[in-house]
Amino acid sequence: MSGDGLGTVRPLPGDGLVARVEGLLLVCDAAETVAADLLAALNDTAASGGDGRALARRVAQVLAVMMGEPVACAVAGPVGDGVAVLVSGPASAAVTGPGGEVRLAGRDALTWSDRLVPGPVTGIELRLPEAGPAHPLARLDGGVVVGGGILCDPAGAGAPPAARSAVPRQAEAPATEAPPPAPYPMGPPDPVPPVPPPPRPEQQAWHPEPGPQVPPQQGPVSGPIPVVAPREPDALEPTGAMEATGTDGEPAGPRERPFAPEPPGQGGQQAAPEPEAAPAAQPLVYGVDCKNDHFNDPRVPYCAVCGIALVQRSLAPYQGPRPPLGVLLLDDGMTLRLDADHLVGRDPDRAPEVADGSVRPAKVTSPDGSVSRRHLRVALDGWDVNLIDLGSVNGTQIQPPGDPNFYDIPPNEPVTIMPGTTVRIGVSRTMRYESHRNR
Repeated sequence: MSGDGLGTVRPLPGDGLVARVEGLLLVCDAAETVAADLLAALNDTAASGGDGRALARRVAQVLAVMMGEPVACAVAGPVGDGVAVLVSGPASAAVTGPGGEVRLAGRDALTWSDRLVPGPVTGIELRLPEAGPAHPLARLDGGVVVGGGILCDPAGAGAPPAARSAVPRQAEAPATEAPPPAPYPMGPPDPVPPVPPPPRPEQQAWHPEPGPQVPPQQGPVSGPIPVVAPREPDALEPTGAMEATGTDGEPAGPRERPFAPEPPGQGGQQAAPEPEAAPAAQPLVYGVDCKNDHFNDPRVPYCAVCGIALVQRSLAPYQGPRPPLGVLLLDDGMTLRLDADHLVGRDPDRAPEVADGSVRPAKVTSPDGSVSRRHLRVALDGWDVNLIDLGSVNGTQIQPPGDPNFYDIPPNEPVTIMPGTTVRIGVSRTMRYESHRNR
């Protein structure tokens, strides 16, 4: 096994170019005029000690200036114990990690697709359309050769395929044939039940750890709107004073006030806007009203609309449609209204979650190519704004209010942000969470 951690690398037959330099892999169409630029990006990244993330960024810069049909190429390189992958045009990639096999196809995007696959990685395959099967004796220990793809086995440590093929079968489910007689006086032992998959991590409060450059500030962090600690869920359950919902949990009309109801004519006019809120499909949340009838998060001490103090001891939470939670203000002036989930990325319109209407697309690009096609999901949960990095190659960082540091958020895990938080998307794009809202 070589020192770059790739294990056995086998070139696939074909008419393209395949390269392996210092743990970085490249497959591209040899007929493309940009092939020399792609190889230069590979060599320059390796010479500077860059990882797979740096290689993907360099290759994205090369592809960004190309006109016409997307270039057929695929690259991969290590990032920690994971792998960063980028594919373009008709090329494809498959990476096997702890969550199974992740497949990427360049045709799925107008430009290119990239992904950071967490480790440990047990297999990497980069392929052009016409690539053939790998020869069992072929190896690529370094350099550039003619071929149609690369088959890499980081976990194999260079062992022959026949020797490694028996290992996975031992871990599979027991064979259906009867086991041979065993020397147990009471018969063979009961088979070990299969281990259930690990449960999905529950959303929880995230406490960032400071990077090595500057320690985080100590003491409470101040933001545009002071908040108090979240209450326990049972503290927000309906009480006898709450009469705004019916027995089925749906709104039963305007909340009853201590003063007398208005005449039917006026009441009908004021109730007219209520049906308009229903088509927006705003979820129902428990909140409290300030004395100016602004619906608020019951955890905050001040009204988010008029700023008046909320005395929680004199307020009874009730269930109502959630108002917009503010906006995300991007560095180019674009705003994302926080009344629904958003998918942020270079090419979000082609994502399946946008096609089925579960999220709104928010197209964000960068000249350095560091924003992934599906980079970040902004998910609303109750009164909270959560960020979920979707395995982007260049990651997502947050800067909490009052903190000089940026912190990487873990991929595929929801992280709740506070008002005043700055979010860095990739390398150069930023946005800020502003909680002020208009009614």
